[in-house]
Amino acid sequence: MKNEEVLEKVNKGVYLPLMEEFYTIQGEGFHKGTAAYFIRVGGCDVGCHWCDVKESWNAETHPPTAIEQIVDNAAKYSDTIVITGGEPLMWDMDPITKALKDKGLKTHIETSGAYTLSGDWDWICLSPKKNKLPEGRIYDEAHELKVIVYNKHDLIFAEEQAAKTNTDCILYLQPEWSVRDKVVPMIVDYVMKNPKWKVSLQTHKYLNIP
Repeated sequence: MKNEEVLEKVNKGVYLPLMEEFYTIQGEGFHKGTAAYFIRVGGCDVGCHWCDVKESWNAETHPPTAIEQIVDNAAKYSDTIVITGGEPLMWDMDPITKALKDKGLKTHIETSGAYTLSGDWDWICLSPKKNKLPEGRIYDEAHELKVIVYNKHDLIFAEEQAAKTNTDCILYLQPEWSVRDKVVPMIVDYVMKNPKWKVSLQTHKYLNIP
């Protein structure tokens, strides 16, 4: 297949730059502890300095893969499928979510919301970043808001973002892993004073699983 044909298929969302796929336990947010199949899509220009998957940023380093292949692999392992990145909304998520739902699978996404929402989702985890703010209707659609806390200023950002979400959105503060010992006491104190928030931890890292 010619490069132009591949690029066209990627742009249409029928091929996606696949970084990795794996079956594990969801470690964060509302669904923590749940077995799920993760699809990590390459490509991200948000540029968080503390990102733990910087190798996902350059989409060109990850092979364009037919969504039929991705979906068939996912269906072998779990009925809960999490699409993450990178930033998956850089790509059209309509084709892959339709294919997943055609197999009766539940579709979850983890996104910064920096690009227009596409896809048919059972669960949207919105994790906004200061570098590139969410756009459009995702605030209205998000099921959970997960703000990563690196310093005390992130608590102000968290409140700004929470004010934009829908009334049913569950609010989480999650310590950035490299500074967890410093920020966890601050987060605990903040949540106790502001109980609309919940604490999210990266439990998969404590469990030493992917």
